[in-house]
Amino acid sequence: MDELIGQEAGAPGAVVDSTTQTFTADVIDASMEQPVIVDFWAPWCEPCKTLGPTLEKIVNAAQGKVKLVKVDIDQNQEIAMQMRIQSIPAVFAFKNGQPVDGFVGAQSESQVKSFVERLTGPIGPTPVEQAMEQAQKALDEEDFNSASNIYSQVLKHAPDEAAAVAGMARSLLGMGDAAGAREVLDAVDDKLAAHADIEGARAALELAERSEESGDETELRTRLEADENDHQARYDLAMAHYAQARNEEAIDELLEIVKRARSWNEEAAREMLLQIFEALGPTHELTVAGRRKLSSILFS
Repeated sequence: MDELIGQEAGAPGAVVDSTTQTFTADVIDASMEQPVIVDFWAPWCEPCKTLGPTLEKIVNAAQGKVKLVKVDIDQNQEIAMQMRIQSIPAVFAFKNGQPVDGFVGAQSESQVKSFVERLTGPIGPTPVEQAMEQAQKALDEEDFNSASNIYSQVLKHAPDEAAAVAGMARSLLGMGDAAGAREVLDAVDDKLAAHADIEGARAALELAERSEESGDETELRTRLEADENDHQARYDLAMAHYAQARNEEAIDELLEIVKRARSWNEEAAREMLLQIFEALGPTHELTVAGRRKLSSILFS
């Protein structure tokens, strides 16, 4: 797996170190022939230690369409002052001798790739993207152990990849390690915590923890046969279905509660439906169909 995600070989001279003395030749002159990306960094800069290798990986994947020039601002303060560098990492793109794009601060691998592709056009999938595809396939096939192993390797190379963090949490959850999944999710910073993938994984975790208290399915069905308006029994049955990954049945039971008594228990059924939709993701077929049915009930 490390070989899969490791550094790709790029075109000769695709990544070079520059100085104040060589900056004009390395960047300004060179950008007349091809786009040049300049990475201003320093050895003490922690985000630089993540961003730099990511930039190199994607530039190498571009196979000669773009050049990366790295400038240590501690050793080249004059050029840093001329470029008005106030915070690092700072990245600029040059074409035809002029800066045309740039960003400051840490970026995810997908964001860096989008930045490079604005200069080069589409480039092939990076090793991390290839690994993420494999991990998602394993997760979809419920091969949670393989998925967790791949996500673990991805996170060594791209610790801020939100989809990998979420995938790791879902893999642990699939293996029955809810505590491990919560530990992974609780460790993310505020910026990552707001990512849709992280929020979806957290919703899945909370649902899994709640579904453990759903009760015996046979007993719940007996209660419903005795009283079809026993909304608590139907709600608990929905959670039992969710615990067994019978998501469609869980959604149907919750929709039935909303249809019969939408305000029951402070609209608990509707709230649980929304949490399931978040856990499944906005494009999942059950989410799309479920939201349509919920809207039909609410606005009929």
